Amino acid sequence: MKNIHGRKIRFGVIGTNFITDWVIAGARQDERFELVAICSRKQETADAFASKYGISHTFTSLEEMAKSSLIDAIYIATPNFLHAEQSILCMSHGKHVLCEKPLAANAPDARQMIAASSRYGVTLMEAMKPTLTPNFLAVQQNLHRVGEIRRYFSSYCQYSSRYDRFKAGDLVNAFNPELANGAIMDIGIYTIYPMVVLFGRPERVDASGILLPSGVDGQGAVNFLYEGMNATVLYAKIADSCLPTEIQGEAGMITLNKINHIGEVHFSARLTPASGKGQKPKAEDISALTNRDEYFYEVSEFIDLILTNRRESAINSHENSLITLEIIDEVRRQLGVIYPQDCQHTCD
Repeated sequence: MKNIHGRKIRFGVIGTNFITDWVIAGARQDERFELVAICSRKQETADAFASKYGISHTFTSLEEMAKSSLIDAIYIATPNFLHAEQSILCMSHGKHVLCEKPLAANAPDARQMIAASSRYGVTLMEAMKPTLTPNFLAVQQNLHRVGEIRRYFSSYCQYSSRYDRFKAGDLVNAFNPELANGAIMDIGIYTIYPMVVLFGRPERVDASGILLPSGVDGQGAVNFLYEGMNATVLYAKIADSCLPTEIQGEAGMITLNKINHIGEVHFSARLTPASGKGQKPKAEDISALTNRDEYFYEVSEFIDLILTNRRESAINSHENSLITLEIIDEVRRQLGVIYPQDCQHTCD
């Protein structure tokens, strides 16, 4: 792995959407983060973004940015179908890569990215923010208190701001299979990735859902079987829900208010006969106090990895990212969601 001079990591960015704005806001809370370059297909877009953030270098070619000696790492926030190709290109030129979730369009693409990280000796990490936050750490540290774990339940259902346009006949990016999009790739992954981090690979996956006319999933429900426990996740881009996430055990349960943005975490011990009739479980607030932006933690973790010459995170690990995509691939297979990228590996 190449040496980094000093403790500043010089970042280039490809992708100028709102997620990039959010990540930059959090990243700038880490004094080791230095934003030096932006790449966009159009020079006008690159110039506007550079002016907005005081970025000194602009590119309209990702390869030219990847070759630049001015850059140590690249944050990729482009459509899902481009993640593998662009990440491998950047890594082939010695750049560390922080890639937006999902890591790739499918598991075979993710395997190629992981192999490239090893081949070129650079860091690769999926930008899955909730699992790197202090509140997720609070979950991990208190997990033993629930006793024998029997169920994981998670829900993330949010009516898409683009769904009305889609229903009116506009094939918006969010529901376009050509871009490897759909509900599970956009928000369903938030319910699955933490499950994988906590409990590993399930023994069985059973999915049902609703396909939209474009061929992507609008919503889904997935049941998982683990040894001694079950898991269920609900996700949707065509309906809303305010259901929390729960980890249920024989001695109590942990509740997370939102799996995509864990603002509150509570532990409730199981009531016993000695608790008295009519009593309700008392929820203990085990949330971690922080004044950091939620996106700070993923960038900070990524920078830590680079500066300590590690290719992957222990939490957002290559294995966890790959297992998550293998699960998503299986869910898509059961629902009948097919992306053009799938054919690259199966339709020779």
